[in-house]
Formats: sequence, structure tokens, C-alpha cells
Amino acid sequence: MRCVKMQKNFEIHYLTKSEYSILLSANPYVDKVFVVKHNLNYVISDLKLENYDFIIDLHNNLRSWWVKFNLLVSSRHLQKYNWKKYLLIYFNCNYNIDHVVDRYFEVVKKLNVVNDNNGLDYFFNENTSLDFNINQTFIAWSIGGSSIYKKLSKQQILEVVNQVSYPIVLLGGVDEISIGDILVQECSHKKIYNFCGKISLDQSAYLIKNSALVLTNDTGLMHIAASFQKPIISFWGCTKPSLGFSPYMTSDKSIQIIARSSSRPCSKHGSHCRFKGNECIKEIDSMMILEAIENFFNLS
Repeated sequence: MRCVKMQKNFEIHYLTKSEYSILLSANPYVDKVFVVKHNLNYVISDLKLENYDFIIDLHNNLRSWWVKFNLLVSSRHLQKYNWKKYLLIYFNCNYNIDHVVDRYFEVVKKLNVVNDNNGLDYFFNENTSLDFNINQTFIAWSIGGSSIYKKLSKQQILEVVNQVSYPIVLLGGVDEISIGDILVQECSHKKIYNFCGKISLDQSAYLIKNSALVLTNDTGLMHIAASFQKPIISFWGCTKPSLGFSPYMTSDKSIQIIARSSSRPCSKHGSHCRFKGNECIKEIDSMMILEAIENFFNLS
């Protein structure tokens, strides 16, 4: 969106689900946001009034095709390369899947828009704040994930936080509230703060931006950390960076800790594990995480 706006000065309207609209509310490159609440056809009638010149389809699914069918204007869509992902997952044939951001730029190539190589953006409201001392050196740890196969266990996290002297803020959704509370109770040094499910996305981004280091599973907060060029230690189990969704253009101090030391994912979205429910991310040794944290602070 930044590159389209800065290079072509087009008016940009964005269509998204209501739960994701907060990601766009403060974005200076978006002129108008349309939200899908219940029925897609309701918003299509509003879109028809805008007389668009071009549609950038970054989903390439049935819903986006229905929008394009109704608006009947020029468009380009994302190439998902699902056949490459299938061969990688089931036959370990790696055809070098490009990062999804680079594939997005292929969609706008027809508009003569190119990557400015300035990384990702995240904009939060200027008034965003939190009752937490951001002037101290602290670690932000995103413990959430879309499935259990993408999350470290409570025990793995506890073994790390008990050995780290820096304050740690836990980030995640409502599903992580209980595990966050348990970690706070069982942590020996009590410099751990559970914000899971208790603060807004903007406030989570605010903590990430002001942290010294971000620890994260393969989740949305990982990409927000990348937008702020934060050093990231990311954990990969059933999903792997080879699928094209790793942190984009991050600090050179970022590292990826990959279970089973293989580029072969178990599934496209981490919904199941090839190893019959063993949840390979749970095999990541806490000592590897501790070593990565110590190396970061020793080199900083």
C-alpha cells in the first residue's frame, strides 16, 4: 500500500473483515476502508458506487472472485503456488516459494509499482499507551498461535523465563489468558507480566515497538515485530519459513529456531502435525532459546 500510494498516488480503498479493520484505521496510505460484517453482497453494492479502475486481489479465493465478478473492472490476483506448497509438504520437493510480500508485488507489477525495500508498516493511534514502564529493557513474548501445533508449551516457556533476568511481557489473545496467568504464578523472579487478551492490538504493538527483543511463534504479532525492525527469535514447528511467511526484512540479529531442523512443513497453516500428534514445535529445547537470548544481549 505504501509503494502504490507513494509511487502512483492512487486513491486506495481497502476491503477487509470487520475484525481486521483496526490494522488499517491509522494507516496514512489508505483513503477508505470497507468492512465485511455479515453478507458480502451488502458491501458490494457500496463498492459499485465507487467506480474503481483496478482491483488488487491479495486473497485469490471465492469471496474475492465474487467481488471482481460483480465490479467488472481490471484486476490482478495473487499467485498462491499451492502446488509448490503441496510438493514441499508431502514430498519434500522445495521449489523455492517466494516470500508472500514479494508475491504481493507481482500483483502490482502491471501498475509499474516496485518494492522500495523499506520493509513492512504498522501504524497505531498516536494516543496509544499502557500502564507499563517502557523505559526499561524488557522482552516481548508472543505466546499465541492459530493452533496448538504452532505454540510452545507452558513448560518450555517456564523453563526459559525462570532463567532470564530481564522483565518479560506476555502477549496473545483470550485463548492465552489462562496459560499467561499460570506462567506469572509459577515464574520464580516475578518480572513477568501477562497482557494476553487484556489489551488491544495497538497496545500489543506499542509494547513490541518499545521492547529490546521479541520472542514469538509463527503468528501475526511476529509480522508486527518485523514492521518495527525488531530483533526476533521465532519458533517453527508444523509450519516452516520455507512456506514464505517468515518475518520480512527484519534486524540482522533475528534468528529462527526450527524444530527437527528441516525446511519441510507438516501442513500449510499448521493445522496438523506429520508426526502423529507429537507437535514437533514442543521438541524445541528451552536451552536453545536461552542460548539465543543470551547471545543477543551479549552482542548488543
